[in-house]
Amino acid sequence: MASTASSPLPAPHTAPLTVGFDLDMTLIDSRAGIAATYRALSTETGVPIDEELVVSRIGPPLEEELAHWFPAGQVAAAGDRYRALYPDHAIAPSTALPGARESIAEVRALGGRAIVVTAKYEPNAKLHLAHLGIEPDSVIGWLWAEAKGEALREHGAQVYVGDHVGDVRGARAAGALSVAVTTGPCDERELRAAGADVVLADLT
Repeated sequence: MASTASSPLPAPHTAPLTVGFDLDMTLIDSRAGIAATYRALSTETGVPIDEELVVSRIGPPLEEELAHWFPAGQVAAAGDRYRALYPDHAIAPSTALPGARESIAEVRALGGRAIVVTAKYEPNAKLHLAHLGIEPDSVIGWLWAEAKGEALREHGAQVYVGDHVGDVRGARAAGALSVAVTTGPCDERELRAAGADVVLADLT
């Protein structure tokens, strides 16, 4: 007689946890390095640049910032030169923010994937991470705000951590949980108004 006991159902497949992180002012404090690079660019070009003002609003793409200082027809060339100067001026002075290495390591310890999605030029982003011993599974650069959502969706990220309202917009575009930290230019009120699901003081 055949057994009437039911066979156990297979466990439903769940996608592995993938957490995305912004770079500047989320994982690293790059203000000193960015200021040094702008000083070098200013010296070369003779264009006055207030680097303290620049580092007070880190987040949006480089060309948006350069447009405050250079005529429109010179922005592209200034951007190319800035990116070329960056490795020699910005990598060494930049530091890991508290909890950055630990946050990446914890995601991986849980069997998940940690990715970095940043507006920064990707080769320079990778130089920062290598210098500081931060080891994500993937680095995707040159994306800002909603465009970050495309990479987050492509990599199946369920969470995106960032410090800027542009990062919140990226998370929202991807349908990911938006975790914001107030280590960058945006305060808790701005981040919550933009739609952040969780706001933390930092990554610790």
